[in-house]
Amino acid sequence: MILDELIALGYVQCKSCLPTCFRLRKRLLYFAGDHMTSAKALATLIDDNRDELLTLWRKKIRELPSARQLDQPTLHDHIPIFMREIILALENGTERMIIENMTNASPVAHGIQRLENGFDLTEVVTEYNILRDCIHDLADKRNIGLQGEPFHILNFVMDAAIGAAVKAYSVQQALEVQRRRDEHLAFVAHDLRTPLNAIGLAAQALDRIIANRLDNEQARKMLNSLQRNAGQLTMLVNRILDENSNLETECGIRIERRAFDLWPLVESLIHDLRPIAGTGSTSLVNRVPEDLTVFADATLIKRVFQNLIANAINHTPYGEVTIVASRTGRVVHCEVKDNGSGISPERLPHIFEKYESDHTSSSAIGLGLTICKVFVEAHGGVIVAESRVGEGAAFHFSLPDK
Repeated sequence: MILDELIALGYVQCKSCLPTCFRLRKRLLYFAGDHMTSAKALATLIDDNRDELLTLWRKKIRELPSARQLDQPTLHDHIPIFMREIILALENGTERMIIENMTNASPVAHGIQRLENGFDLTEVVTEYNILRDCIHDLADKRNIGLQGEPFHILNFVMDAAIGAAVKAYSVQQALEVQRRRDEHLAFVAHDLRTPLNAIGLAAQALDRIIANRLDNEQARKMLNSLQRNAGQLTMLVNRILDENSNLETECGIRIERRAFDLWPLVESLIHDLRPIAGTGSTSLVNRVPEDLTVFADATLIKRVFQNLIANAINHTPYGEVTIVASRTGRVVHCEVKDNGSGISPERLPHIFEKYESDHTSSSAIGLGLTICKVFVEAHGGVIVAESRVGEGAAFHFSLPDK
């Protein structure tokens, strides 16, 4: 391109006179010094051909597994902004300026976004190297050699971008793993509270009933040990919940579906939770059909019913808690209802939000209904609540077969 321009300008008559033409030599030195090897020339080249570069980069990126299904805006993400950052670095950037600018440049946000897009770390590095290759290909196509200053600045910017993106990706990934671990721990700890409370209450009831009849000193010590250890476990669980009270993210849920009968699951929960309901002050009624089969994760569904029933008991000191279920086509509809104190209209729209609890209860931390919502939605179902103050509450949730 340069040689054709020189011929057109009259600096040389033909290509054969290149070695002997002094005027041509001056012109070539001008282009070589001020254009061909200058960082600004490369910046201009990239700026003038951004669309072409982006199209070529996009075509090659589509070969990466994680990029195939992304729409174009998501695929591009911060790359157009990064191309502008490359241009600025080539135009007036020193190494120090480049390092300072890369600290908060687009690769940081891009690395985090690529984690959300499902890219693995290798793919993040690859897409930057593909852009580097595209710039090299464009320079070769325009007969511009990448030596000296433009070569070093381009590689410096690219390597800094890869480092920033990889660091942001890795830190965000580590934080996500930690958040999920902590939240899972909080969910498990919350679910442990109900059976631990049942154990403690059963031990207290047992102590009241048979304490005066225990002549065996060893049996008395065993009963005291049961109460003491149940209390210690409850304290440990509460401590875990207190330490994780600032959780902000959803927990990753793995579903292990299988067919199981729902009636025995509910009946076993009623048996376990009856001590919490008191000695007959709150009735627990199982109205689930004995032949109703559910295709779901039995462990998670048991935790949903456990939280809903325990929650209903807490708000129904004298009354009835009823569990109902039915099937319509491929969907099982479940309901836990009570005739207790009910939920105020102000709280009802927020009842499934994390840490939304009945503030009149010192033991409530507001995770139980959040757990229910997460587990039901993980099955593809929906959970809703309805209530009137003084008339009780009902929680309905669906479990579609899949």
